[in-house]
Amino acid sequence: MGLENATKIMNYVTEAGKEYICVMQVHCDIEKDLLKSIIEKFKGKIYQRPPVRSSVKRRLRFRTVNEIELLETYNRMALLRISSEPGTYMRKICHDAGILLGCGAHMRELRRIRSGIFTEKNLVTLQEVSEALYMWKSCKDEEDLRKILIPMEMAFCGIPKIVIDDNAVDAIAYGASVMIPGIVAFQNFKKGDLVGILTLKGEAVAVGIALVDSKNLSSLEKGEAIKPKRVLIQKDLYPRSWK
Repeated sequence: MGLENATKIMNYVTEAGKEYICVMQVHCDIEKDLLKSIIEKFKGKIYQRPPVRSSVKRRLRFRTVNEIELLETYNRMALLRISSEPGTYMRKICHDAGILLGCGAHMRELRRIRSGIFTEKNLVTLQEVSEALYMWKSCKDEEDLRKILIPMEMAFCGIPKIVIDDNAVDAIAYGASVMIPGIVAFQNFKKGDLVGILTLKGEAVAVGIALVDSKNLSSLEKGEAIKPKRVLIQKDLYPRSWK
């Protein structure tokens, strides 16, 4: 959940890689070694058509499964850990695995344990949020609330970043592109990559699309480097140095 300007980057968080714990029920008795070999066939790029009950069109598409692991089995139940790109249907993997096994299978349970850089360790319950909010409003005690709220800059951990000079911040707040002379430091990125833009203090300025490769920045003296896609910083927070 995002608050205020952080809502602007929640879409990028949901588009990051996912990791799941999945319970699959096989419709026949099967040896563990055979089941493991079938499951491992789903690692890498796979074809996948969304299930009948889904929120998207049922078009055949590519999806990448980064990791798939058979953790344990019990009778006809199999516990799987799957790491994949967003938009991959775990229940379809279970269904397709059942087809390869020859007897069918379906997903019984699913739990997401990671979205981007955020894992179950970052989770808090709505009850904890409610109690922390009560303590802040009624008792002026913000200790619990500070434990729950995290800076939106944390969402930048999964993408390459650049640091810009303070004189360039306000221009970008008004929608200007990041010009090469205004870049102070940068991580490696390629043309077309999503890039996080930070101030010298580490404040989130915007997220944008790279117009050049980072390896070319050192040899360039002028021109556009990043085209902002979503501006996060408040206008006129930094001194205006543009006309």
